[in-house]
Parts: sequence; C-alpha cells; structure tokens
Amino acid sequence: MILSKVRDPRLITVRRGGRLTDTDHQLLARWAADCAEHVLTLFEQDRPDDARPREAVAATRAWAAGRLPMMQARAVGGHAMGAARDLTGAARFAAYAAGQAACVGHVAEHELGAAAYAIKSAVAAASHGEGESVRLAENTWQRAQLPESVRELVLEDQRRRNDICWSVFDVT
Repeated sequence: MILSKVRDPRLITVRRGGRLTDTDHQLLARWAADCAEHVLTLFEQDRPDDARPREAVAATRAWAAGRLPMMQARAVGGHAMGAARDLTGAARFAAYAAGQAACVGHVAEHELGAAAYAIKSAVAAASHGEGESVRLAENTWQRAQLPESVRELVLEDQRRRNDICWSVFDVT
C-alpha cells in the first residue's frame, strides 16, 4: 500500500478542499508517467504483445493535457495493473508503475506509487549485487526529472511515505 491513512492537503486538489492546483497536479502526473516509462521496457521484454502498461503511460499524459477524462485514465491504469498480476519481478513492478501513473488524475498521491514501483522494477532487473547502486541511480534519475514547482513537495512526500513505499526513497 502506497497511500498513507492521513492525506497531505498539499496533495489534494483545491476543488476537493486541498491545496494542489490543477497545474501542479498535471505536473505530478507527467512526472509519474516519466518514471513509469523509464522502466517500461522491463515489462515489454517479458510481454511484447501486451500494450496495457504503455497505454496507461499514454493515458496519464493525455489526462494531464486535458485530452482524456480522469475516469478513463484511471480505468486504463487498472488494466495496466491487471497486466502485472500473473508476473513477478521487474516486469510486474513496471506494469504497476504504469498503472499507478494513470491513477494520478484520480488521487495525486499515486505519483509516488509510480515512482516507487519504477525503482522496484529497476532493482529487480539489476544484476546480483548491484541492486543498491541501481536503486540510487533510479532515484537520482527520477529526481532530475522533477519539475521545479513540485520538487520540494515530492521530496517531502518521499520522506513522509518512504516507509510504506518499501524504503526505496532512502538516499543516505
């Protein structure tokens, strides 16, 4: 579970009583799509004929651009997570990353789910003994993609929810 019991109002949209603007919500979704897409080949190597996770990444971007209703993007995300269910390892986590990204329009906090699953995917694909260096490298890559206006929000969210996200965001 990547969602905390107590929601951060900075990650709840203004129209739902929080402080997250539509613009920043869209930036979080685009970042989540970037994180998921970064490891998507790890799914596609295992299931080259299953387009559901790639469609979820595209749906995330379409929602963020105002071209797809949130409920449709969320449904596509559910299909991507369905693609993960009978898999293990890197492919499974990559599909979950894509599914989480597509759900950001519904609940902004899924942005961290996409990032965490992407890191888990990269680590699962790493050669024996390289997992920690791959985890740190993926963290570094993801943080370099963060838009400046949401950077501190995401970094604080990573610190706050790191324990429920398998501690993948530790960067000691």
